[in-house]
Amino acid sequence: MKVLIITYYWPPAGGSGVQRWLKFVKYLQNFDIEPVVYTVDAINYPKEDNTLINQIPNNVQVLKQPIWEPTDLLFWKKNKSNNGISNVSKGGFLSFIRGNFFIPDPKIFWVKSSVNYLQTFLNSNKIDVVISTGPPHSMHLIGNKLHQKNNIKWIADFRDPWTDLYYNKDFNQLSVAKKRNKKLEISVLKNADCVLTVSNSLKKEFIKNAKRVEVITNGFDDEVLTRNLIRLDKKFSISYIGLLPKQSNPKLLFKVLKELCLEHVEFKNDLIINFIGDISDEVKAEITHNQLEENVNFIGYVSHNKAIEYQKKAQVLLLLIPNVKKSEGILTGKLFEYLTSKRPILAIGPEKGDLSEILKETNAGVVVGFNNEIKLKQEILKLYSQYKKGKLSIASNNIEKYHRKELTKELASVIKSLN
Repeated sequence: MKVLIITYYWPPAGGSGVQRWLKFVKYLQNFDIEPVVYTVDAINYPKEDNTLINQIPNNVQVLKQPIWEPTDLLFWKKNKSNNGISNVSKGGFLSFIRGNFFIPDPKIFWVKSSVNYLQTFLNSNKIDVVISTGPPHSMHLIGNKLHQKNNIKWIADFRDPWTDLYYNKDFNQLSVAKKRNKKLEISVLKNADCVLTVSNSLKKEFIKNAKRVEVITNGFDDEVLTRNLIRLDKKFSISYIGLLPKQSNPKLLFKVLKELCLEHVEFKNDLIINFIGDISDEVKAEITHNQLEENVNFIGYVSHNKAIEYQKKAQVLLLLIPNVKKSEGILTGKLFEYLTSKRPILAIGPEKGDLSEILKETNAGVVVGFNNEIKLKQEILKLYSQYKKGKLSIASNNIEKYHRKELTKELASVIKSLN
């Protein structure tokens, strides 16, 4: 059986967007499914990790076509040299242009040429199922066209929402743009033979328009299970790893940490807050506002393997969910790697939702509500007390089902059910 996977993010792309389908491709052949990948050629991704290229199986066919992105002319290069994509939705005129003229996203200009190229490929190659993954959601428009032209089975994979994507409101879309975006989304949901997504809450939203929705979460792979001895940080480190946009700016956390530093000199001397990755300007400004600069370490973007090292040596792992509508369904890909670290997870997000259920199921940490200052302070002091006693640890369990190979087994079952 053969599947065509349409994805914008592919090595050497770094960050979370590349991980899901890189890992599926890695394991699909174990279940008698041959993947063919279609992606962009000759592009400078906002973040790159060349170590991921080594994870692509040698016998996998990768098709590439060049892409023109108007954001290169507008603001992308400026952002890239500054803070990557954490500041892509800062608002203002350029964000307005992005939200109203490039629908659903600036990759829309790649759709027509991709459909033509892939149609030629399909004319001489047998493909059983086409799979598109977004964001960027223009990938689904390619899948939809091929599905309709060839009467071929199609799976649309949503790693994030479409019109409800957390940063959409910062684009200040006019009503005509919102309607156009929603129309495209509904068309994809209705036409796809199966919609895949990453959480049960998102499934509830998509099933309103889709004929079939399946949940396959993100997960972890063997590289995070390394048994190399990694010593824990000597200081009381609270480490955040990954992209941190302004929508996830933990203002309450910084307020509480400032208070604790003023109340306890020893706490201030022990505390270090590590940010490993792409951090928005608003977060940095909030740190300065709360006079926490001496306790903060900005490490910047690192390779995936290096990020794993930072996560394993942290005293506490910080997980932040965007404070937006329908946040109950947001499950960051980093969560599942956090689960393997055996370090306590302190999450700030909706206290009821998919994240809360997984942390309870795995006994890996706690979720504190966006505005629950009292509980947040209590949890930090509890963790700090355990740290001072040398007893800060976690006994996470029930995580095996989130291994990428197990998740690919689920995917293979969905693919085969379409034929």
